[in-house]
Amino acid sequence: MSTSSTLSPASGLPASDRAFFGHPIGLGWLAFCELWERFSYYGMQALLVLYLSNYLFLPENIGHVAGIETLRAWIEGVTGPRSPQQLASVVFGLYAGLVYLTPLFGGLLADRWLGRTRTVVIGASMMALGHFLMAFEASFLAALACLLIGVGCFKGNIAAQVGALYVPGDQRRASAFQIFMLAVQVAVILAPIVCGTLGEKVAWHWGFGAAGVGMLIGLVVYLAGRRWLPAEAPRVSAAQNTLEAKPRMTANELARLILLIALIPVLMLSIVGNQQFNNAFPLWSQKHMDLVMFGWQVPVTWLQAVDAFLSTATMIASLAFWRWWATRRREPDEITKMALGALMAACAPALLVIAAAQIEATGEKISFAWTVGYALLNDLGFANILPVGLALYSRAAPRRMEGLMIGIYYLHLFIGNTFVGWLAGLLDVLPGTQFWALHAVLVAAAGVILVLVKLLLGRVLEPQPSA
Repeated sequence: MSTSSTLSPASGLPASDRAFFGHPIGLGWLAFCELWERFSYYGMQALLVLYLSNYLFLPENIGHVAGIETLRAWIEGVTGPRSPQQLASVVFGLYAGLVYLTPLFGGLLADRWLGRTRTVVIGASMMALGHFLMAFEASFLAALACLLIGVGCFKGNIAAQVGALYVPGDQRRASAFQIFMLAVQVAVILAPIVCGTLGEKVAWHWGFGAAGVGMLIGLVVYLAGRRWLPAEAPRVSAAQNTLEAKPRMTANELARLILLIALIPVLMLSIVGNQQFNNAFPLWSQKHMDLVMFGWQVPVTWLQAVDAFLSTATMIASLAFWRWWATRRREPDEITKMALGALMAACAPALLVIAAAQIEATGEKISFAWTVGYALLNDLGFANILPVGLALYSRAAPRRMEGLMIGIYYLHLFIGNTFVGWLAGLLDVLPGTQFWALHAVLVAAAGVILVLVKLLLGRVLEPQPSA
């Protein structure tokens, strides 16, 4: 009964289905479901580190959390004693990192036992439960566990269903994922505004509750559109799988595999400035940034909406630039783009060094405009790191290891977010100039290492002729 549940195009739907902007109608249901799932995820994420640092992990409240002493003892056994802010950043970093690890197990669960549809439904249900458990201080750790299980079951499997709407060779597949990602970007912009405003201006639990309602809407949308979604293909047995011939890895493929794995720590360093936008940056901003506009205190979470808006714009701008560049010159390879992206992204925390120096010199708060500058430089660089890296690992992966290599690629986000959680704790012990200079150096170092990889080992990752 179990192993592979590779998806096939939705049974009963004509190949000419173009009811949703020229695409199968199932894409509309999946995109709308993903919008609400990402709304719930980013709404909760926007509030989490502020909630922990400003309320739940304060000495008078932390004792209400079931199991927190065990978790704290484990963390402090590795890092040493943690202040409330440092503990909040570590817990946030662990959560944000594990979000990129659990989909590996969710994909395995769907492939071997439950199939994509059931696994997605379980994931959505667990996420909704997790958001509502956030309303109770005692169940905080149980809520995080539910959210991690839910994201793991949901994240990769719904994306796989998007691809399964199209037969091999259907040229609409690439634009389908662009539409799908557009829904994500809409959610990323709206979630901090809605959930963040409720959480900061009304009560923390209102913000988490709004995220839970969003996830319930996403679940309803998914169930309502099931008839338009891909059918599960018949599963083959483990014995049948073992009979399939597995091509032997060539020397060149082995060299590429080793190099791609060795690049994971470098990619981890390249993202530390970007990932701090959800961890250290809001904590630093609430202390040092003037967020009063027309007499009204702007919620700190709105800064993440600014980043989301600019990340969408810079992603579009980056695509347009490289398309224009390709009409005039040879387009650089992935490693070169990623190196350029890391060097540009390093300018973002370097900019905050200037802002921090201004704070230390005058003792006054800085303008909101520094957020725009930080986000703009960071997002311009990041647009040439994460998606370009994804393309590299997909293209350069040895034959029949593409799926595994994508999972390996996402490990840099798991390691990176965990590392960022520890780095954010340095806010308590370093002045702002040193804190942000450290991040600028780490990101720039990644860029320099990628340049060296290009110069010394670039040929290993060059496209191979088709067999």
